[in-house]
Amino acid sequence: MSESEAKLRQTAEEWAAKGMILGFWAETAPERLAIVSKSAQLTYGELNRRANQLVRALRRQGLKAGDAVALLCSNRPEFVEVCAAAARAGFRLTPINWHLTGPEVGYIVDNCEARAFIADARFAGNAVEASAMAPGLETKLSVGGPMSGFRSYDEALAVEADENIDDPSPGTQMLYTSGTTGHPKGVYRAKTPPPSLLVKKLQETAAFSPGQDMSLVTGPLYHAAPLALNLSFPLNAGVGVVLMDKWDAEETLRLVAEYKITHTHVVPTMLHRMLSLPETVRAKYDLSSLRWVLHGAAPCPVHVKEDTIKWLGPVVYEYYAATEGGGIFADAHEWLSKPGTVGRALEGVVVEVHDDEGKPVAAGEIGTIYFKAPETGRFEYFKAPEKTEGAYRGDYYTMGDMGFMDADGFLFLTGRSAEVIISGGVNIYPAEVDQELLRHPAVADVATIGVPNDEWGEEVKAVVQLADGIAPSEEIRADLMQFAADHLPGYKRPRSIDFATDLPRLPTGKIVRRQVREPYWEGRTKQI
Repeated sequence: MSESEAKLRQTAEEWAAKGMILGFWAETAPERLAIVSKSAQLTYGELNRRANQLVRALRRQGLKAGDAVALLCSNRPEFVEVCAAAARAGFRLTPINWHLTGPEVGYIVDNCEARAFIADARFAGNAVEASAMAPGLETKLSVGGPMSGFRSYDEALAVEADENIDDPSPGTQMLYTSGTTGHPKGVYRAKTPPPSLLVKKLQETAAFSPGQDMSLVTGPLYHAAPLALNLSFPLNAGVGVVLMDKWDAEETLRLVAEYKITHTHVVPTMLHRMLSLPETVRAKYDLSSLRWVLHGAAPCPVHVKEDTIKWLGPVVYEYYAATEGGGIFADAHEWLSKPGTVGRALEGVVVEVHDDEGKPVAAGEIGTIYFKAPETGRFEYFKAPEKTEGAYRGDYYTMGDMGFMDADGFLFLTGRSAEVIISGGVNIYPAEVDQELLRHPAVADVATIGVPNDEWGEEVKAVVQLADGIAPSEEIRADLMQFAADHLPGYKRPRSIDFATDLPRLPTGKIVRRQVREPYWEGRTKQI
């Protein structure tokens, strides 16, 4: 690193410590493109000025450092402006999943103790309903159009000065878990922790080049992974960001080619659907600019990962973590040596697989995955001490995932503890069945679940979404049953297969099995 580069980095770190890293880039390269979206484009200078205006607008309504701001917004520039404003004003920002219902949104707005609620008019019905459930709100701002009881976001900003605020204070974020097993929980830390070992590793491998690289946001920014890895990482490093409002396989390829995208974060479902595009479609787009394609959030079927690396080259990286924390990582070469792994613990990260009694299991044995409380400090679930206590076992915490570690320390996931099928006392891990069935060309998506069986407690059922152009039939059902028999041991094979036009997945890529399972357990007092 040259002397000038070292000085620039030191200056950037000084700005970042105050929550003003975007102010640094606005001063260094004000005309550099920061945000590209369907609705607007913003330079670093424009983004910084609007963030300053928003801080002043919220302060005018009485907000101060430490107060909470709730955000219900699609992937548009205003989302980024709110993040930038909260980061420099000391606000605690909670982005909210816009797939939730009005009452669910209202629960989070109220639970996070928001004093300000900024909402996209696209979700007007849910936003208005939610705001009525949060008596602590001081101000409500509407983005992208009018909403009953909300003031126009643009009008609120227009009357405020846009120069840098003179008293910046670093803010925090409190995101809510995706809720695959129940009510979302706010993951709370009193202050933003220093970068974790995983964050440092990801930044190291990303190796951003300010003013040259471009990042593509493929997922909704209310989720921790796209927010950090697709937006904050590159933007704070002086790298422009292209926002996708709605994910589409071919549109992803088009944007990569048009903007010469270098960095992106995806989930396995996206990889599967891009690989399913006709070869003639994939060949139309130049993807050679890509050098960092990161994925996580859900287990990736082995054949999907193998085909992705063959297609894009060794630019695919994988991590295992969640809103709560974590620190497992694998590059393409490591993964190819251990197909199916999600990686191994970075130096300094302690991960163990425990049995039901809390004792570490031997290599190759399945158990619940536990991390030692990270160097960034313990988290807690906001206003839910009993849930916090349930996540920890001494100094170790779990995200509810199950898996095993091989003799070399590589971790493999088998599913979530709440999803395990228990048939005749034998544990069956749905993700393993999913992975095999996804190899069949007729299968676009699948959710394996346990359904009632009076003798065995549960039996295995696969609910399959067929690929485009394939209609459900007894012939295809029989073909899939035979495929399962050829590729799975007897106790793991589905005893029946149903078809669905769509399967409920979170935007993170995780299948919501409880929604698939519920109709089959209707009228039962207990789901085993």
